Amino acid sequence: MPQSAQSHQAFTMADDDDGDDDTTFSSVTAGLPIPTSPTATRRLRSARTSDIDLRSRLPSRKPSKLHLDEQADLLAFSDGIRNYTSAPNTAGHRRSSRASSMILPKHHNRSSSIGVRLATALGFDRARGEAGLAESKASLFTDERVWYDQFTSTDWVHDSIADAFRLRDLRSRKDFRGRLYAWFDGVQGWVLVAIIGIITALLAYFITVTEASIFELKEGFCTDEWTLKKNECCSGKHDCPAWRSWGQRLGFVGPGQVWADFLVYVAFVIFFAIGSCLLTLLTRTEIPSHYSLTTLDENLAADPVPISGSEDKPAVDDHISPVHAQAAPGTVYYPAAGSGVAEVKVILSGFVVHGYLGVKTLVVKTLAVILSLASGMSLGKEGPYVHIATCVGNIACRIFSKYNHNDGKRREVLSAAAASGVGVAFGAPIGGVLFSLEEVSYYFPPKTLFRTFFCCIVASLSLKFLNPYGTGKIVIFEVRYAADWEFFEIFVFILLGVLSGALGAFFIKACAIWARTFRKIPAIKRWPLLEVALVALITGLASFWNRYTKLAVTELLFDLASPCKIDTSSGLCPDDPDEILGIIGYLSMAFVIKSLLTTITFGIKVPAGIYVPSMVVGGLLGRIVGHVVQHLVFTFPDASIWSQCAAKEGLEKCVTPGVYALVAAGATMCGVTRLSVTLAVILFELTGSLNHVLPFSLAVLVAKWTADAIEPLSIYDLLTEMNSYPLLDNKLRPVFTTDLGDITPAARSHRVIDVSNSPLVQASVLRRKLEHLHSVGELDGGLPVIRNDILVGLLPAPDLEFALDKLEDEDRSLCLMVPTATWHDTEEDDDHDQDPTDFTPFIDPAPVSLDVHSPMDLVFQCFVKLGLRYICVLKDGQYAGLLHKKTFVKYIRELEHSRES
Repeated sequence: MPQSAQSHQAFTMADDDDGDDDTTFSSVTAGLPIPTSPTATRRLRSARTSDIDLRSRLPSRKPSKLHLDEQADLLAFSDGIRNYTSAPNTAGHRRSSRASSMILPKHHNRSSSIGVRLATALGFDRARGEAGLAESKASLFTDERVWYDQFTSTDWVHDSIADAFRLRDLRSRKDFRGRLYAWFDGVQGWVLVAIIGIITALLAYFITVTEASIFELKEGFCTDEWTLKKNECCSGKHDCPAWRSWGQRLGFVGPGQVWADFLVYVAFVIFFAIGSCLLTLLTRTEIPSHYSLTTLDENLAADPVPISGSEDKPAVDDHISPVHAQAAPGTVYYPAAGSGVAEVKVILSGFVVHGYLGVKTLVVKTLAVILSLASGMSLGKEGPYVHIATCVGNIACRIFSKYNHNDGKRREVLSAAAASGVGVAFGAPIGGVLFSLEEVSYYFPPKTLFRTFFCCIVASLSLKFLNPYGTGKIVIFEVRYAADWEFFEIFVFILLGVLSGALGAFFIKACAIWARTFRKIPAIKRWPLLEVALVALITGLASFWNRYTKLAVTELLFDLASPCKIDTSSGLCPDDPDEILGIIGYLSMAFVIKSLLTTITFGIKVPAGIYVPSMVVGGLLGRIVGHVVQHLVFTFPDASIWSQCAAKEGLEKCVTPGVYALVAAGATMCGVTRLSVTLAVILFELTGSLNHVLPFSLAVLVAKWTADAIEPLSIYDLLTEMNSYPLLDNKLRPVFTTDLGDITPAARSHRVIDVSNSPLVQASVLRRKLEHLHSVGELDGGLPVIRNDILVGLLPAPDLEFALDKLEDEDRSLCLMVPTATWHDTEEDDDHDQDPTDFTPFIDPAPVSLDVHSPMDLVFQCFVKLGLRYICVLKDGQYAGLLHKKTFVKYIRELEHSRES
């Protein structure tokens, strides 16, 4: 009877250099029968190893005991089993990765797994499974393991194939029960996005109502009910005894009352800002120093961490690589800070960040954004809505296992959730769909498009039903224009596009300069609360004396974009042409103040969006230009270019300054974010005017051209680059001058598993190879299996860790790495336990491979279109190296930088 590989004694090896790791065991196995595993014999005959590896990851359906908090994994299983934490605490200590991994029970029961339940439900007995679904048999003896660890990349091909196996089994039965299960599986996606839309609308309603109740506490309170706003308390009347300012409440009169109101206003601004920052700091997360990830929030001043030069790493190494310096500190980031749009974009591209979309982040960001908005600082809630909605989508995915345990399917739902955030932020469901397609989504199949649209519709309808503003509007700055635009205005709209695009580009540069100077001050870097307090102080001191800077950004945008009416009280509608110049001067002061405040506010440690603040700055510019044109019309009414409309009556007979404000607002936001079609549609949905689609679209188009000419990167692209996010932008079209072999790291002995002399490898050797991968940050890497320099398979690092942790005596175990055709077929009891030393089920026998002379455009398309983690490189049919996705991303970045310089 053949013996198990585990029964062989392993001799002690010297570990002085890397070459010793590949010592074979021919001296041990000489003259002995090749050890085998009964279960491996069946598996060799009945199934492809790659199929087994994919199907064996199907999770169990035990009752969930997982505590869903910020520490919960992005792909946390719901079966109560502790997940892996593959990152070692110290790169230099052996077994550190094992110490942080789970040790499964010896007699782990798979009776309640989804594979067994599904096979039973569909009526597949063991005999039928042998004949029809041979691959599914292997899934009954392999335990669950976490395929995606912290700061790894999604294997899109793996997830797609795994879902294909799931669907094949699900649809293989044609009776009523099978059709019922298939129907339920089909509606899960629709139910899930509907739940996400409703919850997102409820959170948006809660934020809007709560923020509106406390925003005007900085100026005073209503004696009838303190939660009422001034307009609601006074019913629109100018003289209102029910509304009392803090100066009146404290008994001051005359100038003393004004100064008392000023001091209380500044105190409330600082109080709300500090409260928001303290909540944000609760989400503090530290990245171990083994990752050279700069930060995970909107900090343009983050210091790039140098990549260590190890002897086996070329110049084009990956972004997330270890810092070998012993004293290298960990990186700290705050998931609740900023808008989160850039990070959501990186996550949707396939980068795994555990906890960034967790329950704690959702709760803290929801509460903190209320306080940051109430402070009156120059920030918005629209960007945080995207992050909050994505958190809701991530948490809701835990309802259905096909989304909870498949990272590719999960990201389809997250794309829909992100779109619903924009839908409720701007009251634009179609704009939300386009936002997800144009800005954040990396993989957007046709079915995801329709589900995203459905999610946005559900979210928008739910928020409209809740009616947060009491006006029937989803957003407060929704406006309607009755008058059409004149032909001569087309040239002004083009001018606004140029000015707004340049303004957006210079804003990006100003933010970067501010971050690299002020935020480099040691005290500011060490205590982020200090920066928030200083920004709040400056905001309070500068905003109090100007009516338009004191308003909330959404209310200010509404006043700027609104057409003049008889009962308007915005102060932007002159009764006489002589008042226009005074309005222009007042708006110019507000424009300067808002521009400076928006620049210094972006990047502080509070939830803060940039969408509406940038629109406000652009709206001020557009309103100024609109009033200038309006003044010219009144000054030179006989000019031929506008003589026909100048003969009409009314101040807005030729020019509606509100249209100019909204056109410039959208164009400026385009200059900052580089959104184009999305913005044109959002502006159309905000106005409901088909007549103004052309001005909106033209200004956005010109603004994008202008901004690209001045600053090629959008604000989120700049964040992605400066924070070293491993995002491979599928919109890039780099020009390559090298071949694949030029950037492939040289093959090293400690990065391969050589089975030329024996199919057995000592477990301790595999552990050292795994720890080397961990030490260089390749938690999602793999070890190629070679025989006589020929690639015969690849063992992914997560699977290797899982397999090693199952061994009871790792130091004395020999692991089988390749099946042998000389094994005899033996029928075993189906309940026989799997030999833990048989690693063949975990090896991919056909990894994606390319020749060293392959064009780089092909490599780029493989990583972008297939979503691969790594590519094996061959030379004349022999193994030559392995190229990791993050290594390729860094090469693309360096290529772009060299081209720009």
